Amino acid sequence: MSNGIDHALGQAVERIRAAAADGTVLRIRGGGSKDFYGEAPRGELLDTRALTGIASYEPSELVVTVRAGTPLAELEAALAEKGQCLAFEPPHFAADATVGGMVAAGLAGLAGPSRASVGNVRDYVLGAMLVNGRGEVLSFGGQVMKNVAGYDVSRVLAGSLGTLGLIAEVSLKVLPVPPAEATLEFACDQADALRLLNEWGGRPLPLNASCWFEYAGAGALYLRLRGAVAAVEAACTHLGGERKDKERAAADWQSLREQSLPWFDTAAGPDALWRLSVPQTAPVLGLEAFGAPLVEWHGGQRWYKAPPTPAAAARIREAARAAGGHATLFRLPAYGEAHEAAVPRFDRLEPAVERIHRALMREFDPHAVFDRGRLHAFD
Repeated sequence: MSNGIDHALGQAVERIRAAAADGTVLRIRGGGSKDFYGEAPRGELLDTRALTGIASYEPSELVVTVRAGTPLAELEAALAEKGQCLAFEPPHFAADATVGGMVAAGLAGLAGPSRASVGNVRDYVLGAMLVNGRGEVLSFGGQVMKNVAGYDVSRVLAGSLGTLGLIAEVSLKVLPVPPAEATLEFACDQADALRLLNEWGGRPLPLNASCWFEYAGAGALYLRLRGAVAAVEAACTHLGGERKDKERAAADWQSLREQSLPWFDTAAGPDALWRLSVPQTAPVLGLEAFGAPLVEWHGGQRWYKAPPTPAAAARIREAARAAGGHATLFRLPAYGEAHEAAVPRFDRLEPAVERIHRALMREFDPHAVFDRGRLHAFD
């Protein structure tokens, strides 16, 4: 590490040790692009943006080690120069999104359209450097897949929302950009879209992403294929559908990734954005009262717009559980802060899982330095 990074890490360590000594709660924040996610942040700000820069990058080894405060756009630009990418397409939600925030918020809808085919953030985390609640600098994992064995702490950090410690540095697996891509459109209702996706999922097709939603009362399924040129072209011939313009389709998939499609706009009304994670084989969920959803991840992720009220929460979460999944109050409408206490952002955990969560927090942060309330309203 450079002297500047050493100094920045040292300052963070001293801040955490002081907070542990005097009982101060710290909230870890990079660019703040995901402040909307999870329970309302609380505590004094611990900014990660001084921990910046790519520590090492070995394109031939498909691995990059990057500091937590590094802008996500900077990392993606460096990878693109070598024809590589983060295959799970992490959304930015703002220009100043950071790598640490990508990992800390790396579950529950915070992966892009290709997640169902290529995996989530945690599947690409090889190692991490963490400052725990005692102010100790710990390293986990490594820079190759064979080092990621046993109790994989580095991947536990994905989705932890800063409750276990300050992610100072992370090593990630990267992949080459696929040589070919095509997007097909099929006119169909939701039930037919789910049936088709399940049928195609059992075939050797280069499926990468899918999206179904209604516009002006008509449903359309969009299917993205990625892989070898011959495989993509053969799949297009076999599946049929309407092949979309490549540049326009790329822009639309990017809008889906960043939730900037008009479908996601809830700013002007009373509805919140709800995320339902269910098995891909789950049927239509019977939530027609809230309108047609937007369906991603080959049926595994379904977005609904509904009020952030206890009645709506009970109905949505019951439907998700009945299908074998769970529901998250993902994003509140502009006025929705008043509902935060009444409607938890996350669904309840099973008792055994909650015990594991609490045990991990006690082990990594025995003095409760970090903002535990951000995740599952823990105190």
